[in-house]
Parts: sequence; C-alpha cells; structure tokens
Amino acid sequence: MRVLLFTGKGGVGKTTTSAATAVLAARRGLKTLVLSTDPAHSLADTFGVPLRHEPTEIEVGLYGQQVDTQRAFEASWREVQHYLQEVLEAGGVDPIEAEELTVLPGAEEVLALLELRRQVERWDVVVVDCAPTAETLRLLALPEALNWYMDRVFPMERRVVRSLRPVLTHLAGVPMPPDRVFAAVERLHTDLSDVRRLLVDPATTSVRLVLTPEAVVVAEARRTFTSLAMHGYRVDGVVANRVFPDDGDDFVRGWASAQKAQLDGIGVSFGSVPMWRSPYLATEPVGVDALAALGADIYGETDPMAVIDTPDPLAVERLGDEFVLSVALPLADKREVDLVRKSDELVLTVGSHRRVIALPSVLTRCIADGAALRDGRLRVRFRPDPELWMRG
Repeated sequence: MRVLLFTGKGGVGKTTTSAATAVLAARRGLKTLVLSTDPAHSLADTFGVPLRHEPTEIEVGLYGQQVDTQRAFEASWREVQHYLQEVLEAGGVDPIEAEELTVLPGAEEVLALLELRRQVERWDVVVVDCAPTAETLRLLALPEALNWYMDRVFPMERRVVRSLRPVLTHLAGVPMPPDRVFAAVERLHTDLSDVRRLLVDPATTSVRLVLTPEAVVVAEARRTFTSLAMHGYRVDGVVANRVFPDDGDDFVRGWASAQKAQLDGIGVSFGSVPMWRSPYLATEPVGVDALAALGADIYGETDPMAVIDTPDPLAVERLGDEFVLSVALPLADKREVDLVRKSDELVLTVGSHRRVIALPSVLTRCIADGAALRDGRLRVRFRPDPELWMRG
C-alpha cells in the first residue's frame, strides 16, 4: 500500500500532477485511486470525465473520487450538531441560523481525511489531490491537536457532566450533552487518530510539494516544507511545473533564465529531496493519455511509487549522560522558533504554526538543558533529574 499526498500553492498544477502520477501507477499494474480533498473539485475536469462521491472507474485499474463531504458529515458529526442546535435554540437563536452556526469549521478537509481512511485498504496506491497549502496544513495538524484535547480535557468534562447533568441543566437553562454526543466525539477522535498513524507511517505515506519556479511560490513551498516536518510528515519530493526550455526565442530564454535561478535555489534549499520537473505546455493536459505523457516527462526513468528514505521527523538519542530530542525543521529561521516546556510536553512554535509534543517517558524525568537549531533540526538537550530518576 502506498499513499501520496500532493499539495502546493493554488494554480501551480497540483491537480494535474496528482492525476498524472495516478495514471502512471495504474498503467504499471497497480490498482489506483486518485482522491480529491480540494473543495474546487477540478479533478474531474483534468480527466475529462464525471466523478462521483464513490470511486469511479476512469480506465482499467484507475479510479477517481471527489469526496462528498455532506454525506460524510451526516455520518460523523450529526449527533454533535443536533445537540449544539438544541443549546442555541434554547438561548433564543433562530433554528435556521442555529443550523448554520453548528457546521463544523473546516468540515470538508476533516471529513476528507476520514474518507481517505475508509478507502485506503482497498487499493495498492492512493494519490490524494489536497487543498492548497494553507488548508492542507490545517488539515494535517488536526488529528494531533484533537488528540491533545481528547487525552487531557475531554475525560474530565465528561465526568463532570455525567455527575452534575441534572443540576447543570436546571441552573444553566440549557440541555447538557447526553452520552451519545460524547460517543460521537470519541468516534471522531478514534477515526482521526487512525488517520494520523497512517499519514506518519514512513513505509506507506509521503507528501510531495508542487510548485512553479517563481520566487513567491518557492518561498511558500519552503515554509510548507518546514511546517510539514514540524508536524511529523515526510516530504519525499518536489515537482517543479511549467519549466521553460532554454533554447527558445529571446522572450522564452528570458523566462528560462529567471526560472533557472529559482530552480538552483530549490536544489540548495531542499537538499537531498528529489526534484522532478515538467515542461511548460502550450495547452493543459486533459484525459488519461495526455496525463500519462506528462507523468513520463515528470518522472522519467524513476519509479514514482518508490519509498524514498527521509530523516525521522522526531528522534531521541542518548549521548553520554544526556538525552537529545531532535525535531526536523528544515529551512526554519531560528528567529521564528519558540520552545516552551509545560510539564510533560514541549510547545513548539515556528512562525504561525504550533505543535504540542508529548515527551517520551524517559524525558519526563529529565530537566531541559538547552536547545539549538542546527543543520535543519532543532536539538533539545535533557539531563536526568536525580530525584525523579530515582523515583522512576
């Protein structure tokens, strides 16, 4: 089983690259699903065929799907939404407005992840055409963030409500959540935890960044590369689209020269991460044959399904009497990195992105003794706390 997620700034050819990769996989004999989590749903236009909410055969061995988030929403969130509507209506909110207010923020992205989990075991390869980068980062950060809430806050809230439900309902004048609401939230948590395990599995899943060789696009790709690594996701390739040939007329050569400077910078910035290129095409490739030709141009003789070795996003090693926790932060600017220890957790912030890292048990009995960002990794030193170490 192989899962490839493609993301990038809007308009860089992410959907086309996803579709071309899926066509190559299918024509090499692998049962392949290409699934769109992008609300724009341009995947059907790329193949030139209608796609539905269930996998639809495009050609032998190749299926496409555009996630029906409303249907998935009904199955995963309806119990919680009904309760929230009751609360709002008890407070005097109009029923129609209450329904609008209780739509889960980011529902399309969340439920697309659940659909990925539902489908993945049926296929040799699942290619995911993700939403543009900002939405993708929110999407991929969600399972771990919900994990934190469910492990620390949710059990306490449920115990309090169970024991005080009659009193709280009387005093507050609004219905307290019944057990079925808690059960629905727990199901969502379990499903997203399963998704998280799938997406960080180095033997199965990787992310590919799609870009065009333009300064603004490359800058966003660098930030995305850092943020994905911070959240534990592995980027195993960069696809540079719409690359001009360097043997055209003066106008084309001018573009090619500007692109070369960006391509050289990508090679330096992304280090050992493979970079594939696709040429600028006069017309958008539509249909499986055109996409197969594009895929051949992108990957050449390389195997697009190969598992590419990448550094561990998070690792712990012992160095003498100390332990070192290292987190991959490629291309991060140390001026944007902030690190705080709170009890048995590290709160890591890079720019506008934050991750709460639960410390391995061996480090919970240690004192943080400094940190440094070096060679694309944040290294946090820990030394054993004699008192806690003896208790452990």
